[in-house]
Amino acid sequence: MPESHSGAPEAEHRFHDYTGNDIPWYVRAIWIGFWVFAVTYTIRYLLPAMQLELVPRP
Repeated sequence: MPESHSGAPEAEHRFHDYTGNDIPWYVRAIWIGFWVFAVTYTIRYLLPAMQLELVPRP
C-alpha cells in the first residue's frame, strides 16, 4: 500500500502543503482604481442625487 493511503495522520498530511499565488501588481492597481472610482462616484453623484430624491420639497 502506498504511503499516502495509509491511515497514519502524518502520512495523510504529507502532501497537503499549500502555497498561495501572489497577486500581480497590475491587478492590485486595477482594484485600487476601481475603489477610487467607486468612492468618487458615490461622493460626487450618488449622495447629492439621493438627497434630492429623499428630501421632501415644500
